[in-house]
Amino acid sequence: MKKIKSSEITSYSDYLSRRDFLKTMGIMTAGAALLAACGTPQDEASTVVNPSAEDSSGISPSASANTDELGKPLNSYEDITNYNNYYEFTTDKERVAVLAEGYPTSPWEVKVGGLVNNPKTYSLDDFRKFEIEERIYRLRCVEAWSMVIPWMGFPLSKLLAEVEPKAEAKYVRFETIYDPEGMPGFKKNPFYQWPYVEGLRVDEAMNDLAILATGLYGKDLLPQNGAPIRMVIPWKYGFKSIKSIVKIDLVDEMPRSLWMAAAPNEYGFNANVNPNVNHPRWSQASERRIGEFGRTETIMFNGYEEEVAHLYAGMDLAINF
Repeated sequence: MKKIKSSEITSYSDYLSRRDFLKTMGIMTAGAALLAACGTPQDEASTVVNPSAEDSSGISPSASANTDELGKPLNSYEDITNYNNYYEFTTDKERVAVLAEGYPTSPWEVKVGGLVNNPKTYSLDDFRKFEIEERIYRLRCVEAWSMVIPWMGFPLSKLLAEVEPKAEAKYVRFETIYDPEGMPGFKKNPFYQWPYVEGLRVDEAMNDLAILATGLYGKDLLPQNGAPIRMVIPWKYGFKSIKSIVKIDLVDEMPRSLWMAAAPNEYGFNANVNPNVNHPRWSQASERRIGEFGRTETIMFNGYEEEVAHLYAGMDLAINF
């Protein structure tokens, strides 16, 4: 996987030609599987990565600079930035970008604390100090649609290593921004338990596939995609990949997410992509790739089974949605 410093990120107009050039020169190894995160029960994310002895990052090169490692083509920048789940703005996927345009995402702070030895508040400049990587991940929304997205970001594990979780920490709780004045969806959807909250087990959070994304297609994230920083967890449905994070806490009890509170019979804590377990209102056996006709079969763990299945050994995945 090519690791790119934030100072080296090019403009979108140069992005594809630069990737092809690097590929030709043998410099670039495309990473993991692409996962665009939906974000609410309409926001799902999914990724895949294959280990390779030739790549110290543990992620094998993709077959092409413009596909994921399974040969699935990247969704266009227009697709990714104009078809979004972000209920804080609206439930209309094609209007999120319009309503989010110009939303201020700088300055920004993320407070990281709870059961840690070294609590810290991160600014955007602090995040830029992490080594930024490109991760091509598949995104699988719980609504049975999907994308392939070239994210820019860094493993969540690197941030957690800095704050040093205590032994009693069992979960990571994420919280997004709460801005009823700037985001019209809060007032239109008052029945949800805002702010948006999500969570992971610590061992899930430490998996290298779980990243904090700061950009896509070589550009900074736009507000509709969760700017300035969001989670991307490619083997889980997109609503787990929380957007616009302002707080991360290490805790000893399982966080109750917004969707668990809203519909506990439909949205569980694990939310792993599983074609064998249907949503109560629709099948999860197949998915509609945005920008394509027809449907494709859904893959267990969104194609990342080799990298994450060990996290759920002994669990009945049919009842641990």
